[in-house]
Amino acid sequence: QVKAVESGGASVQAGGSLRLSCAASGLTYNKYLWGWFRQAPGKEREGVATIDPDGNTDYIYSVEGRFTISQDNAKNTLYLQMNSLKPEDTAMYYCAVTEVHSMTVIQALGVWTFLRDYGYWGQGTPVTVSS
Repeated sequence: QVKAVESGGASVQAGGSLRLSCAASGLTYNKYLWGWFRQAPGKEREGVATIDPDGNTDYIYSVEGRFTISQDNAKNTLYLQMNSLKPEDTAMYYCAVTEVHSMTVIQALGVWTFLRDYGYWGQGTPVTVSS
């Protein structure tokens, strides 16, 4: 059974940095799509960043240039380096991971949608950015 556990969330001031981690266990396949999502109070969950088996990354516009997603395959761990944090980044941050049998199929369905609907999710780690 796949289990994902996020860590690294904290309260910081605007302009600060945080590094989130997501450690996954129970992974038995050789190709995975990983992603970070977030949900702010009273808002819907939104995708933040993804990284595919080839290392290609994608970000929502609001975090481009400030956040960096990366992974350590040997440790089955996903990271999100967040710099220049803003109050609007305040949210619960979740990681998701799913097996990849065909990126073509996943891209046709939508990477964010596929991760949201078929990924294994962690319980989240809270990030609070004060002004």
